Amino acid sequence: MPTLNPYLSFRTEARAALEFYRSVLGGDLNINAYGDMPMPGMETMDGNLVMHGQLDAPGGLTLMAADAPQGGAPYEAPTSGVTVALTGSSADHGYIAAAFDKLSDGASDVLPFELAPWGDYYGQLRDRFGISWMFNASTPESEAKWAAQQA
Repeated sequence: MPTLNPYLSFRTEARAALEFYRSVLGGDLNINAYGDMPMPGMETMDGNLVMHGQLDAPGGLTLMAADAPQGGAPYEAPTSGVTVALTGSSADHGYIAAAFDKLSDGASDVLPFELAPWGDYYGQLRDRFGISWMFNASTPESEAKWAAQQA
């Protein structure tokens, strides 16, 4: 089955970001550095920079990232919109709230994770690496309302 996953681009901070995200989300982290797979024309790059990193967190969550050092693939800075959305049901509320709290460390543009007018818990932030996150956890009431609308 195909999957759709966020793939974040950093200038040189992918390793630090992925390690931070693992401390927040849990899971298994695999990092391949440019030095692990030398390629012609890339000899002058810092071999410790991340060519591909993948965090496989609980619940089937996957977050990938890479560095885009000088002389390599072009660097794409984070957009002003949401880059990563962490959403779930009322059963996921604790996990999502804990992730929001941990990612808030060093964050800016924080919209607190709290009950929103539409009945879910919602929050936003830009983490210490400049990545924009959106968080949403439904409540039993909003789930019942949604189910009733679908019936």
